[in-house]
Amino acid sequence: MKIAGLDIGTTGCKLTVFDAAGKQLGKAYRDYPVRRAVSGHEIDISTMMESVYAVIREMTTQYPDISGIGVTSFGETFVMTDAKGTPLHNAMLYTDPRGAEECAELVEKLGADRIAEISGLAPHEMYSIPKMMWIKKHKPEVFAAARHIFLIGDYVVYHLTGRAQIDYSLATRTMAFDIHTLAWSEEIFQAAGIDPALMSRPVPTGTVAGAIRPEAIEQTGLAPDCVIVSVSHDQVAAAVGAGAFDGSIAVDGAGTVECLTPIYDSIPEIPVMAKGYFSVVPHAVPGKYVAYAFSYTGGALIQWAMETFGKGETNESMEQAYGKDEPTGLLVLPHFAGAATPYMDTGSKGAILGLTTEVTAPMIYRACMEGVAYEMRLNYEALAGSGIHFRKLHATGGGAKSRVWMQMKADILGLPITALKTVDAGTVGSAMLTGIAVGLFTDLSDAAEHMVQETETYLPRPEMHEKYMQVYARYRQVYQAVRPLM
Repeated sequence: MKIAGLDIGTTGCKLTVFDAAGKQLGKAYRDYPVRRAVSGHEIDISTMMESVYAVIREMTTQYPDISGIGVTSFGETFVMTDAKGTPLHNAMLYTDPRGAEECAELVEKLGADRIAEISGLAPHEMYSIPKMMWIKKHKPEVFAAARHIFLIGDYVVYHLTGRAQIDYSLATRTMAFDIHTLAWSEEIFQAAGIDPALMSRPVPTGTVAGAIRPEAIEQTGLAPDCVIVSVSHDQVAAAVGAGAFDGSIAVDGAGTVECLTPIYDSIPEIPVMAKGYFSVVPHAVPGKYVAYAFSYTGGALIQWAMETFGKGETNESMEQAYGKDEPTGLLVLPHFAGAATPYMDTGSKGAILGLTTEVTAPMIYRACMEGVAYEMRLNYEALAGSGIHFRKLHATGGGAKSRVWMQMKADILGLPITALKTVDAGTVGSAMLTGIAVGLFTDLSDAAEHMVQETETYLPRPEMHEKYMQVYARYRQVYQAVRPLM
């Protein structure tokens, strides 16, 4: 028996196949274009679906006995389709500027506090429902023809199985899902002027959608008895793949985007969460919730530093070239692609402060690593009143391979960090939930024993923590000082 995790990202998708013992066997990847212009940021869903078929077809030629595929995807982006699931427009990405006026209309009707209380999200135009309102207002012919509204994950599940269902965590990314009742919010949909019957049916994370449609069998080469599983929003899948099942552990997702994901054993304090724009999202474990604290530039900032200052060098050589185990003293505001939580300020810009003629390229590289870690410390403190009680972190993503960065984060956060072997925690989490759905694993603990592998734990050093905190005291003032100038 073999299982697979399908991870659909903003610019590409990948399918990873595992055997019955949880060992990775193979992986296929395809990218697809994203159109970014001043007027909008869009993706062609049909092209994306062709890439999904392609990665599945590539893997079935090598592993024809795949028993189940779990589908996880990025959130917010949606598409309206006709009755057959044919897209009626290009889908707007979460970064698309359209929907700001409509979001303000919703806030005027319901109030920001009420929307946050229902949905677990501070109102923002990045979410789906304001953009649905924009289409209704500006493309009435598209809205009138719509018979389904899909987010990415349930769109793929529908085309593979014919079943229109969406898991709770992905549904949350619309800003129109009630995290208390785990159902679409009639109140928000009514205020938006949109019929919730257009949406897919909300189901628990890890729910089997069914077997493959004949048309999809032709496209993919999958066996007729292969089942498709609605997994989750990608960050929830990553939490599962990192073995974070309760409030004692948080996840450090050290990928392109730096994401700190704490787990809550019940719904946290919504006013505290809304103040910092922290999402409250149902976990795969019933009754538990996750939150997202993130920086748009995590690994992306390190890559920029390498490309700009590390010509001919490797990440390891740049780390070693600094030659010291102490803070640089430089202040890097990592808002090179805008500020995420706790500000959600897309207009913020990056900054490097403290430059002198003695500053070297490795020093700037190291300072960029510090800036990302300081930003996570800022988010950690902003979450303090929400009920977090995690005592350690599990780190995933490419950044978890850097021993220097992992130790730095442990020192700055004052918490032990365990690096995990897997880079693609979302794919692993998707496969874990699929393994449970097809009877390969009994529960998440069983799945974790097979698929979550720890490598090294980094303990915080009190003397280094104190040194970093002296610099951090200045870092906390950088955003307020720099933002009025940008």
